[in-house]
Amino acid sequence: MYQEFFQLKMLPFSLTPNPNFFCQLKGHQEAFTTLQFCIHSGEGFIKIIGEVGSGKTLLCRKLLDSLDDTYVTAYIPNPDLTPVELRKAFARELGLDPVRWQDQHELLTAIYQHLITLHASGKKVVLLIDEAQALSDDSLETVRLLTNLETESTKLLQVVLFGQPELNKRLHDPSFRQLKQRITFSYILPLMSREDLDFYLHHRLSVAGYTQGNLFTKKARNLMYKASEGIPRIVNILSHKALLAAYGKGDKLIDHKLMRLAVQDTEIANIPNKQNMLVLGLGISMIVLILMLVIYLIGSIA
Repeated sequence: MYQEFFQLKMLPFSLTPNPNFFCQLKGHQEAFTTLQFCIHSGEGFIKIIGEVGSGKTLLCRKLLDSLDDTYVTAYIPNPDLTPVELRKAFARELGLDPVRWQDQHELLTAIYQHLITLHASGKKVVLLIDEAQALSDDSLETVRLLTNLETESTKLLQVVLFGQPELNKRLHDPSFRQLKQRITFSYILPLMSREDLDFYLHHRLSVAGYTQGNLFTKKARNLMYKASEGIPRIVNILSHKALLAAYGKGDKLIDHKLMRLAVQDTEIANIPNKQNMLVLGLGISMIVLILMLVIYLIGSIA
């Protein structure tokens, strides 16, 4: 809707984890470098922890995008699976048809043989599990047992878990001590600093094709940072809504008033001065309704 108005090649703040938008913030770049080092070094078990909306999935997609043909990757984005379903999902990612093996022991044997074949051909296999905090206790144990698949000298499978802080809390339980001992590298993904926010906005707008300088005023960015608390997903949501509001009003610059509209319209945003926000008048939702009505009326007249 506002893409042409701001002369953009694509939407800059889409929530879709597009690797092209990966921003080299200090924390994110450190995490990415750590992942690359660990995988290239053959480390068996790696864990990345981050708050909701901190950019874990984008980091995972960036890693997938960066690995060359030497690596065979298995990506499981929704691990709310039973142990049986998890093994089947892993088999499918490897190109196997789990329907051929009704017995789970036979399926595991088939996976093992396939991993040996891949290893013999010079391939390395990496299993990436997003939202790993959703794994059941039994499925977490299944992941640990999968890492037992090895030759006399080499691990046949590397595992990377991306999860929320709840995963760390669970792993502190003594019942998971064997799994915890397998994790050779762990990294906690930090939220953005105020300086990071400026770099982040500039990067995403540049990738989207924006060339007109600062789109957000300093006051708008300050408010955005307070409202988002440095969480990239909330930054994206607020930015998108502010752009929509600016488009609706015909403004080429987003000031703190437009940003307040975006914050007011976003339930998950932290509202610094809630009482003041409630008297701003039209919210983003009302602007959208008006835009839709105008578009409808123009279409009717045409």
